[in-house]
Amino acid sequence: MSLVKMGTRFRSLLVFLLSCLILESLASSSEQNGDRTLRIGLKKRKLDRANRLASHLFLKNRGSWSPKDYFRLNDANADIVPLKNYLDAQYYGEFTIGTPPQKFTAIFDTGSSNLWIPSSNCYLSIACYFHSKYKASESSTYRKNGKPASIRYGTGAISGYFSNDDVKVGGLVIKDQEFIEATSEPGITFLLAKFDGILGLGFKEISVGNSTPVWYNMVEKGLVKEPIFSFWLNRNPEDPEGGQIVFGGVDPKHFKGEHTYVPVTRKGYWQFDMGDLNIAGKPTGYCSKGCSAIADSGTSLLTGPSTVITMINHAIGAVGIASQECKTVIGQYGQTMLDSLVSQVDPRKVCSQIGLCGLDGTHSVSMGIKSVVEDGVSSLLNEAMCSACEMASVWMQSELSQNQTQERILAYASELCDHIPNPNQQSVVNCERVSSMPIVTFTIGGKPFDLSPQDYIFKIGDGVQAQCTSGFTAMDIPPPRGPLWILGDIFMGPYHTVFDYGKTRVGFAKAA
Repeated sequence: MSLVKMGTRFRSLLVFLLSCLILESLASSSEQNGDRTLRIGLKKRKLDRANRLASHLFLKNRGSWSPKDYFRLNDANADIVPLKNYLDAQYYGEFTIGTPPQKFTAIFDTGSSNLWIPSSNCYLSIACYFHSKYKASESSTYRKNGKPASIRYGTGAISGYFSNDDVKVGGLVIKDQEFIEATSEPGITFLLAKFDGILGLGFKEISVGNSTPVWYNMVEKGLVKEPIFSFWLNRNPEDPEGGQIVFGGVDPKHFKGEHTYVPVTRKGYWQFDMGDLNIAGKPTGYCSKGCSAIADSGTSLLTGPSTVITMINHAIGAVGIASQECKTVIGQYGQTMLDSLVSQVDPRKVCSQIGLCGLDGTHSVSMGIKSVVEDGVSSLLNEAMCSACEMASVWMQSELSQNQTQERILAYASELCDHIPNPNQQSVVNCERVSSMPIVTFTIGGKPFDLSPQDYIFKIGDGVQAQCTSGFTAMDIPPPRGPLWILGDIFMGPYHTVFDYGKTRVGFAKAA
């Protein structure tokens, strides 16, 4: 393998690992004549092979409103902080801590709730030497706290202790804000990140140490007129402006029409209910009875259950990992499963009827079935057999609803086995096929939200050296929290997003 190809694949892996960081658990400013709305502009860097390395490490937990319902920027009391866009994978901005102000960059992350930055007392982690560090001894407004803190993400972790100091975001000063001084940042995840830390915008319910989030203090101390903030993520790689986050309002220049609004169903993340998902206009049926989703500005990709991600991978020609368990299930039990589905058996019960899964309420679980091999030694059948059966039953039900022949349904299910993704990993696609790839549609608040191939495909380079990867990745979150879709920057890029803390709802409108 050539060094060029090896380097490209390694960079792809690293950019992806950065994305996974936020899945498990970001500012120059302009004051609007003393108003109380804050604009944070997104930083942006052109995507190329040389700087893709760090980025893929960070590809990473109903109704409409009328424009008059919201406080707008041109009404005053709005402040915007510009954000930078690093490879469409990291949107980050600047803020300061202390007196005199010490400048830092952070991801403004709706998928977490704490503010943390590297500490001057971080000695043993290499990442701390490549980022700005907070020096408590140089701030006259510092107040000692000392409570220990640690946060674990998908591909990294930080630990340290809480401190208190004045935090300035754009033109807003949050006095005596509690935050984490990170004294340990092991691994390469944070080493290669463009940002220094993370500023969480999730609900207090998921805040480590029960710390009051920055956003809560903005609202409670009356620093913003309206308890809302909004994101515009610029996906145009040629535009130096990366986007912006607006605290206390929305910017009408960056969306079209009205926002479709859905209530937050579970505080912690910005979680809401969504309807079925269509691929090229065909319903998958997986979310026909409803699914949960979160809007997560700290996640670059779009994640969902392996069952549906496999269907998407098949439709766009993404190369996944062939699953022998899946092939075995289709070969041995496919016709029996299909017969049950034709007889109107609930897809969730098909696998228990044939003995591959046990039924635990409404959720199928592996029974650890014993099988006897030729040498007479008993062994447990891997849980993958149960999982493969559950996925296959959904695929078959989807095809049945499209009136496909039984022969075609079994062949389709077998094909899908070759496109099952590895959890938390991207799949490679043919760059020459991007223009012919299907539209993937999410149903939110009863309305369709389309993602085009240009929205969900990452392309690096040009010509024969171009490399394209799917922005969809699999992550199976078990009940009661899951199954859960995480709509990251791939979704928030084409759709301007409003986070309405006052009315606990999330709104989406076509970005402009």
